Amino acid sequence: MIKRHKRKTDNRIIYRVNERIFAQQLRVLDADGKMVGLLSRQEGLNRAKEQSLDLVEVAPNAKPPVAKIVNFKKFLYQQEKKKREDKRKAKVSETKEIRLGPFMEDHDLNVRVARAREFLEDGDKVRLVLKFKGRQITHPEFGYQIINKTITLLSNISKVDREAHFEGKQLVTMLAPERKKNNDKEKNQEISKQAVQNNQDGQGNV
Repeated sequence: MIKRHKRKTDNRIIYRVNERIFAQQLRVLDADGKMVGLLSRQEGLNRAKEQSLDLVEVAPNAKPPVAKIVNFKKFLYQQEKKKREDKRKAKVSETKEIRLGPFMEDHDLNVRVARAREFLEDGDKVRLVLKFKGRQITHPEFGYQIINKTITLLSNISKVDREAHFEGKQLVTMLAPERKKNNDKEKNQEISKQAVQNNQDGQGNV
């Protein structure tokens, strides 16, 4: 029996640009969305050419169709960026788990921190689970040190949603994403790198 695979739906929008626009009359906007006026197709093309830009049909079903005078490559980039942002906002938050140990080396801890940061930047909560094995449970202070160090390394992008507490032989805490005002992703990464460097330079293994 031959299985027929359905083609994936392509949700990309195909824009008519410059000479590929068929409508003879257009409502034309500039790059900022301000109305230029009701122009003929040729007038719109001429205006775009004078500014070394493109005439892009953005609402072909309007009467008359709407076109913008923009840099087409920049326009596509902004549309994709907006689509990714809308998708991120619509994303349902999940809870991801990061496992730690009471005697982790700094390198292993930093790998876990980097992974937790990815989850937080995607809008997910992070559950830190530190498991004690055997007689390790007799020294819970080492577990608290690792948990607190992890919280500190992620403090610029998260907040403690639930304080560290024991669940059997596991020390557990929950972090929730938190965007600081005027802090973009690059600044967060820079702060994280600095915190990791300080951790490596100023503290030994626990």
